[in-house]
Amino acid sequence: MQLILLGLPGAGKGTQAKVLSESLGLLHISTGDMFREAAAAGTELGSRAQDHMSRGELVPDEVTIGMLLERIAQPDAGQGIMLDGFPRTIPQAEALDVALGERGTPIDAVLYIQVPESDLMTRLTGRWTCPQCGTIYHVQASPPKTAGVCDHDETQLTQRADDQPDTVKTRLDANREWTEQLASYYENASKLHDIDGTGDPAGITARLMAAIESVSAAG
Repeated sequence: MQLILLGLPGAGKGTQAKVLSESLGLLHISTGDMFREAAAAGTELGSRAQDHMSRGELVPDEVTIGMLLERIAQPDAGQGIMLDGFPRTIPQAEALDVALGERGTPIDAVLYIQVPESDLMTRLTGRWTCPQCGTIYHVQASPPKTAGVCDHDETQLTQRADDQPDTVKTRLDANREWTEQLASYYENASKLHDIDGTGDPAGITARLMAAIESVSAAG
């Protein structure tokens, strides 16, 4: 199967993509990981992407699309893919449709994990990190034993700038526009499946699996 996970930051796409891809035997492709792998490998497109990222710029569509097409052409993508963080624009979605159509493996479903903004704010602003060992905590989901202090090395926890409330709100606003555009694009193509992203992760996984199984049965 060829699947896309869609959702705002904090919706749990990365967590669910990992679980689902392992369960279904799909290649999980995250654009962030893809950029890092290509840059480390020194590919031409990877170097171009690194140039933009090092200047704090968005990687142009043509570079991102080129990197993805290179990645899905590799043998480990043959059993199917689960995309997390791609596409981000309509041109990227259109290019993906063309590329997968040429391979005879079009997108089967786009799973849109929907979570109320108030919940997203709580999830994203509650993250704290140990600058010493890198352990990530959450004030509600996985708090440290002592507030503000790492369980492992007693280092004072810090919060990333992009996890602070004003920054999180700005991120959500910026991501909402392109996410809703993509949702409309895939809804018009009869590919979109809305998934309730609230509650415990296992319950969300079950809802995602049910949607995937219904698509598989219909196909």
